[in-house]
Amino acid sequence: MEEETGETEALIQSSSADSRPQPLGAPPARYKVYRKRWFILAVLSLLNCSNAMCWLSFAPVADETAQTLHLSLQQVNWFSLVYVLVAIVFSFCSMWILDTKGLRFSLLLGALLNACGSALRVVSMFFPCCVFPLMMCGQILCALAQPLIVFAPAKLAAQWFPEHQRATANTLASMANPLGLLLANVVSPLVISHGYSLFTLMCMYAGPTSVACALALLGICESLPAIPPSASRATPSDTPSIKQLLQNRAYLILLLCFGSGIGIFTCFSTLLQQILCVQGYTNEFAGLCGAVSVVLGLLGALVLGVCVDRTKAFTEVTKIGMSMASLGCTAFSMVSQLANQRILVAVVCGSFGLFGYSVYPIAMELAVECTYPTGEATSTGLIFLSGVSAGDGRFVCSGGLHLRSILPHGVSETASGGRRERGGNMC
Repeated sequence: MEEETGETEALIQSSSADSRPQPLGAPPARYKVYRKRWFILAVLSLLNCSNAMCWLSFAPVADETAQTLHLSLQQVNWFSLVYVLVAIVFSFCSMWILDTKGLRFSLLLGALLNACGSALRVVSMFFPCCVFPLMMCGQILCALAQPLIVFAPAKLAAQWFPEHQRATANTLASMANPLGLLLANVVSPLVISHGYSLFTLMCMYAGPTSVACALALLGICESLPAIPPSASRATPSDTPSIKQLLQNRAYLILLLCFGSGIGIFTCFSTLLQQILCVQGYTNEFAGLCGAVSVVLGLLGALVLGVCVDRTKAFTEVTKIGMSMASLGCTAFSMVSQLANQRILVAVVCGSFGLFGYSVYPIAMELAVECTYPTGEATSTGLIFLSGVSAGDGRFVCSGGLHLRSILPHGVSETASGGRRERGGNMC
């Protein structure tokens, strides 16, 4: 790779921008950054975006999905909630794969799982008699890909980008996930409201997953650059130690606080349509609120990423962002109970998303910084795992998760009287 000058940028000398100390008496270090890092970043972003779209394909149109597939509303919720449960089970395995097998293997595996799961969702529409188990299997495959993809941005930023670009790279890859949520919140109601079938919607979501899989298979050829981009990558990360992480006080505080925040946003993204429809708001308006929250979050994340790359104020930005997101969450819990307040609801959703989504990549980068040289996938993965666990707990406490709804008798009840049973929850 060193010979491929067309694939690289200028060789850079060690500078004050690199915060890792050099050994005394060591010769000046030389590091190289490769243009290919932007291609890998683009592929990871597309994987993250397409996986998030598969996650929330059904949530914005939960009532129409239940009617079309003859399922209960709780069964439809399980198409989204299975992501949470699979993440809890598969996260530790994903951390190990990323930190031991490398970035390339993890992204290829995630891309294949994502594409196969999305394809199975399309196939399930041809078998009405067993659409629920087939669709659920497709969702599970996509859910298995999620930790491999979501845990990767911090590792990609650390292994391929110089220190003055890491927060920006982490932001771009991480914010592709809420961008996927945004597209799902907009595309699903839009497609269904224009009279297209659920099968058409599944085919539309299968497209990006297939493209991302093809790009990953053809374009990602190595896990590490031949020459590291900075001093911190000249020395390999330590073998992941969860016990060591849990003894790190700063990391433990971040784990508990930010993990809880991720759990809240999991509930917000999954149940936004059902929360607002109870007060008489339409699917389109609920999708608009989700879109506003994500768009403002994306813009805020881009601004914060550039600022943090220059100032290195990870701690200050994380504290302020989480505090403001908490206020936004409190406001949403009150305003969402009001009917005929479209502007107020949209403003509160936007404020919640602005601070909540934008602080996510910064907090993940802070987790990597405060646990160096522990593996990036482990330090960020534990935070994500705590978040989805908190989200699952909130679903259970709020009654959004009913195990009995996936039993066979639930299907028969819905098939015969589903519309009457769901009448109070539909828009």
